[in-house]
Amino acid sequence: MTGQLTDFEEFVRTHLSGLLRYGHALTGNPHDAADLVQTVLEKIGSRWTHVQRKTGDPLAYVRRSMANAHVSRWRRTRRENLVADVPDGRVEPPADPFEHEPLWQALRELPPRQRAVIVLRYYEGLSEVEIAQTLGISQGTVKSQASKAIANLRGRIAGGREVR
Repeated sequence: MTGQLTDFEEFVRTHLSGLLRYGHALTGNPHDAADLVQTVLEKIGSRWTHVQRKTGDPLAYVRRSMANAHVSRWRRTRRENLVADVPDGRVEPPADPFEHEPLWQALRELPPRQRAVIVLRYYEGLSEVEIAQTLGISQGTVKSQASKAIANLRGRIAGGREVR
């Protein structure tokens, strides 16, 4: 158990900053990114030996888990939640330095799978094969999602249309 804990601690120490950057690109803000990373690492930490033994590439497994968790959270929270009373005070979230950056805004508006493909390809520098393995999708799906995402980004930045 001590060896397992040490290995996991070393993994987290080595990859935490990259996972937080990846999470930020997926979620659109650093707070949700930290929550996403923490949630996924908590789940994976308890079965670290299994993850190492069965996956062959724990980092890809963690990235895939983050993408899946983000998509699941997005599906759950995108539904409208009606409340009986309007809150009294307005809470101002801290300013996001990229909030008014057109490319960042366009990236934030992409569907989760397209955003994950773009982030893994152009931010993390993974190949199509690595992205397919990370997200558990085919290489053809990676190509089509990347193509749609790039068309969406171009359209949004130019004020045009969105591609589904």
